[in-house]
Amino acid sequence: MLAQHQDPIVAIATAPGRGAVGIVRVSGRGLTALAQALCGKTLTARQAAYLPFQDADGGVIDQGLALYFPGPHSFTGEDVLELQAHGGPVVLQLLLSRCLQAASEVDPTHGKARLPGLRVAQPGEFTQRAFLNDKIDLAQAEAIADLIDASTSAAARSASRSLAGDFSRDIHVLRDALIHLRMLVEATLDFPEEEIDFLQKADAQGQLDRLHTQLSTVMQRTRQGALLREGIKVVIAGQPNAGKSSLLNALAGAELAIVTPIAGTTRDVVQQTIQIEGVPLHVIDTAGLRDSVDEVEKIGIERAWGQIQTADAVLFLHDLTRVHEPDYALADAEISRTLIEKLPVNVAVMDVWNKCDAQPERAVPTDTKGVTLSAKTGQGLTALRQQLLALAGWQHASEGVYIARARHVQALNEVHAHLLMAHDLLQAQAQSLDLLAEELRLAQNALNAITGEFSSDDLLGVIFSSFCIGK
Repeated sequence: MLAQHQDPIVAIATAPGRGAVGIVRVSGRGLTALAQALCGKTLTARQAAYLPFQDADGGVIDQGLALYFPGPHSFTGEDVLELQAHGGPVVLQLLLSRCLQAASEVDPTHGKARLPGLRVAQPGEFTQRAFLNDKIDLAQAEAIADLIDASTSAAARSASRSLAGDFSRDIHVLRDALIHLRMLVEATLDFPEEEIDFLQKADAQGQLDRLHTQLSTVMQRTRQGALLREGIKVVIAGQPNAGKSSLLNALAGAELAIVTPIAGTTRDVVQQTIQIEGVPLHVIDTAGLRDSVDEVEKIGIERAWGQIQTADAVLFLHDLTRVHEPDYALADAEISRTLIEKLPVNVAVMDVWNKCDAQPERAVPTDTKGVTLSAKTGQGLTALRQQLLALAGWQHASEGVYIARARHVQALNEVHAHLLMAHDLLQAQAQSLDLLAEELRLAQNALNAITGEFSSDDLLGVIFSSFCIGK
């Protein structure tokens, strides 16, 4: 896709289906002749014109608004033409076909095709043009897709901040401080005979410490932003009839899973995404964990363990009406041991003691921690929701949080690692200045990858291919 970024492109920019208004968007260089053929007149820049859109014979396809934005003062940095028509799929396809046809027709004023090479845009190609033409950086481009895909108001506000450049500005502040520090190190390397020690005089150690502090703040906001976008995967596990499906229904506020007193009712994975304070949580109900001879149930139990092993957090549900039964307690202990064996150490397991309404006299075992609740009555659900936010690492909504992606978190972790190494090397500057300079260079490259100033074509292809067509 990068090799074809000079081609003029066209696409339907609104979602498929019927609507009041639909938009066909064209981007390229030199759209004046194409606009004249489609609209029958010369358009005034950045002024909406209500007029008929014409077919090849001068007939009317539809009437609507035409907007012309000459480059570089447009979203893509190229000339942009937008045709706003009625939002029927047939009408929009006719307009799209007419754009392609008119582009290949000969313009009588100069005897050449109006817009040679016009083709249908690939996913994300308009936003990619904006990035390649320096209208936005890569973090802002990703924020456009995140704003479109936002599933909560908090995520939408955070994406809007990133699109406005808040995240990018913080990255640029870090980069500028890093460049200044690199300059000091390189100067010391280039002029080793100078009596003045550039690093000590310029307080390089203090600059590095302040840079590390700034980085920690950005990393905290970025982790929060990534959490708003990605959420966490929470798996409800436990023995049959512990109330797993009832808990899923209670958290979702809907009857999603079948609930019966029959053990083994749930035999497959049931998933629902909920939001708590704007944070998406992907909650998964699984089959009860036990030894079974039923082939279908055994498949469900295998899938349950598969979900558990890929979880970010596990709710281990216990039935308070049965915890004092020896066989039940033994089975719970066996599941607990298996969870410890199979799960990575960074995956939290929370004990949830259910059915407190049925057995209020049953005390939770004193040697365990967790939440006591009733999935049936809703008692204790508020406490569980807060515990889930704590497990996710959420520190409550903040106006400083901007949307972020896993790759941003990974890049900042790389910066953090390189700065830690640089801190150690700075202590032995006379022997390792070249290594110090290299660590700082690698840290800057990791920062530049966030905004796209240092990115591979493969990365750009992956990012923009996830966009919708027409954006």
